[in-house]
Amino acid sequence: VQLQASGGGSVQPGGSLRLSCEVSGLSLRHYAIAWYHQAPGKEREGVSCISAAGTTEYADSVKGRFAISRDNAKNMGYLQMNSLKPTDTGVYSCAAELARCDHLLTLYIRPGNWGRGTLVTVSS
Repeated sequence: VQLQASGGGSVQPGGSLRLSCEVSGLSLRHYAIAWYHQAPGKEREGVSCISAAGTTEYADSVKGRFAISRDNAKNMGYLQMNSLKPTDTGVYSCAAELARCDHLLTLYIRPGNWGRGTLVTVSS
């Protein structure tokens, strides 16, 4: 299984980015997709998750600003990031697991494969 996050970049506060997670080696339709954020010098934390059934969950810090989605036909996951803040800066990684979203977001279950992340920098 391979996961590749992309779409990061440098934006000003208030800006937007759309991250993509390309998954290969499995049929994504049966898996939950989760996004994680690791700020400089801090531990990785769960940001958002979408279950195989399409139910979404978000960390409190991103509710109302981020939107997660998936395209099973393309084996892709997405994270639309709006109203970005400097605290959103960091590396974003994705994971695909046969697990509950609440377990993935809290890292009660740690994904076995994070894939290569993408760097987001929010700065004026």
